Amino acid sequence: MAVTEVRISIFPAGLNPKDIAEKIKEKFPEQVVDVAEFRDQVSVIVKKEQIIPILKYLHDEPFLSLDHLQDLTAVDYLKKKDVRFEVVYNLYSTRFRHHIRIRAQVPENDTKISSVVPIWAGADWHERECYDMFGVVFDGHPDLRRILMPEDWEGHPLRKDYPLQGPEL
Repeated sequence: MAVTEVRISIFPAGLNPKDIAEKIKEKFPEQVVDVAEFRDQVSVIVKKEQIIPILKYLHDEPFLSLDHLQDLTAVDYLKKKDVRFEVVYNLYSTRFRHHIRIRAQVPENDTKISSVVPIWAGADWHERECYDMFGVVFDGHPDLRRILMPEDWEGHPLRKDYPLQGPEL
């Protein structure tokens, strides 16, 4: 007689990104600005002030377990009036295989946002690159300095107002 292993889990097999977005809206209603969907990809747009509690919740909540930071980058919306930058976090659960994108709004007059290195140690170099290329400052980062450009380089090459030909020498 063959033995069959049966696994029963109290956790869902993988949540739909819209379901994850709803959980975030329920837990942080004052912090969610919008939930955007484009080509079957869901983004939750949040205020930057509570980025650590939001991302810590997504990381630590057992039924979410978004334990892998796939990517961290920024977007420059030069012509937007209120919020010029967004820091983008692409998160994935290695346990449940679900994912979500979080976009934190960062205004041009205050380009600081909290570092997520305490949550995902691998964010270290992502944040340094984002700082180097866009000028977004990550508060609490253990070693925030340029990673691609020379230390004495002026400006941030991925900003939309950076000269196309580079700086005049």
